Amino acid sequence: TDGVDDVVAALLDEKANFFLDRAAAEDDPSHKQLIPYCIFKCGDRVLHYTRGKAGGENRLHAKISVGVGGHINPVDMGEGRKGAAAYYAAVQREIDEELEIGCDYEMRIVGLLNDDSNPVGQVHLGVVHLVELESEEVSSREDALTDLSWATVAELNGGLFERLETWSAFCAKWLGEQS
Repeated sequence: TDGVDDVVAALLDEKANFFLDRAAAEDDPSHKQLIPYCIFKCGDRVLHYTRGKAGGENRLHAKISVGVGGHINPVDMGEGRKGAAAYYAAVQREIDEELEIGCDYEMRIVGLLNDDSNPVGQVHLGVVHLVELESEEVSSREDALTDLSWATVAELNGGLFERLETWSAFCAKWLGEQS
């Protein structure tokens, strides 16, 4: 997490990014799509779900994920938003579309995820947000997020680890190091 704020500020500078047709971007590793990846935590427990077939990324179906988020869209530039303002509008839109949260929370960026070892990672750069919830009062609003549940960091790094998608495995390891 050291220096992440400066890197994120540079990434979100409106001169440093642009929209590319998503279908083309998904197969073009010469460009990285910024993906907000929000981890929801309450005490020592982390929200996780199984990616259902309703999700847009076929390559991740049936994997367990601790990350909620998605692509930044042109709609996020409404009201003249650019750069960081458009990015944070996308973060909030994704959270509101995917989850019903019945408590207060605080959110901060804790790191970046870059994994070129597989086709999904080659075209995406994750911006990891840690969302600290006051309670576990959370439910799913999308069919793509099935079996919404809570697990301790130890459980994620134990029996659930083999079922985690790649980014979630990286995040679970990081969370374990913070404990």
